[in-house]
Amino acid sequence: MAKQDIRDEPGSASPAAATAVAESGLPLDDRIEELRGQFPILSRKTYLNSNSLGALSLRSVEERRRFEELWHEMGAGAWYEIWVAKLEEVRTSFGQTIEAEADTVALMSSVSAAVSVIWGAIAARVRGTSRNKVVLTELDFPTVGHHFLSQRANGLEVEIVPSPDGIHVPLESIRDAVDERTALLATSHVFFTSGNTQDAAELTRMAHEVGSFILLDAYQSNGQLAIDSNALDVDFLVGGALKWLCGGPGMAYLHVNPKVRLDPVTLSWFGVQNQFLFDIRDATPREDARRFELGTPAAGVAYTAAGGLSIVLEYGIAAIQRRNRFLANDLRARLSDLGYRLHQASDPAARSALVLVEHEDAAAAVRHLGARDVIVDHRGPLVRFSPHFYNTLDDNERAVAALSET
Repeated sequence: MAKQDIRDEPGSASPAAATAVAESGLPLDDRIEELRGQFPILSRKTYLNSNSLGALSLRSVEERRRFEELWHEMGAGAWYEIWVAKLEEVRTSFGQTIEAEADTVALMSSVSAAVSVIWGAIAARVRGTSRNKVVLTELDFPTVGHHFLSQRANGLEVEIVPSPDGIHVPLESIRDAVDERTALLATSHVFFTSGNTQDAAELTRMAHEVGSFILLDAYQSNGQLAIDSNALDVDFLVGGALKWLCGGPGMAYLHVNPKVRLDPVTLSWFGVQNQFLFDIRDATPREDARRFELGTPAAGVAYTAAGGLSIVLEYGIAAIQRRNRFLANDLRARLSDLGYRLHQASDPAARSALVLVEHEDAAAAVRHLGARDVIVDHRGPLVRFSPHFYNTLDDNERAVAALSET
């Protein structure tokens, strides 16, 4: 393994810096014991895999128990009195994580569902025009690419912008691809195999300059990085509870910029204005983002998501970002000291809380760490660490020690 010393880079954590911060306290250290006590897995494992699945909190368990109790007590009556209000609470909470109002948020079962309804609306808008192209990058999460590639049989042109290094995609390369024939630029805020953060504001500007919509996939960033959807002015932003928001699978969301006036071509009963009139002849879409919701949202999943969201919002994403940044940089310094080659942006400012390291057998390394109660993940030849606000420097030390045995 080639030696790669990052300790003196801006934003990284040298051993001296780590000692100083450990003595004065990382962000949120004054509450770390109560925070860790909310997540039972942390008493059993060294858990550094939040970008795959956020840890389950006692608060989420209690929320889910409350849902089940209401089901026992009230049956379907809970829908009208309580569950609809819980869905609105979750919309509001998702919105707060991206500085958006609740009425700009639609609940979705997955990002795949969100991408599908958005593309259906855009495709209807541009039908018969020369805008028949969607631009992606090769580092985006596959579900986005799969959806658009499946539409090529319907005449859609899909341009996938390559990465020169598997870490980033130059903005100028994306700018060259986005032209007057582009209907949508769909790309990631943070790349899942490198942790590289894209300049979402600049991506939005270049899409809007040519009259294209933009969809930002924030699943890898929402909850670890502060996001202001209003400042970004992005048309559509998608994310979910699964990862950094610690709310489990099955509850995602779609943020729709209120300036965007598109109606879905797939309209469900939760997407119409007067849904509880049960009028089959009235297909008037809601005015807000809920017009894009598909069918009856999963109320039980919403309760689980509400627990994780409430903890993230209680501790604050700005503070979480500061803590995560230090933990990630501390990991990078420890790995670098042992001679590991890091798979990361050359600009420290473009790095997120994902830490990826090259390994000759990444899958075997992950199994080895798992056998020692250290939970991480791998993508191809890379071992991926994703420390979150409930992690500590001791977690980093144990994880790197276990990796060094491989």
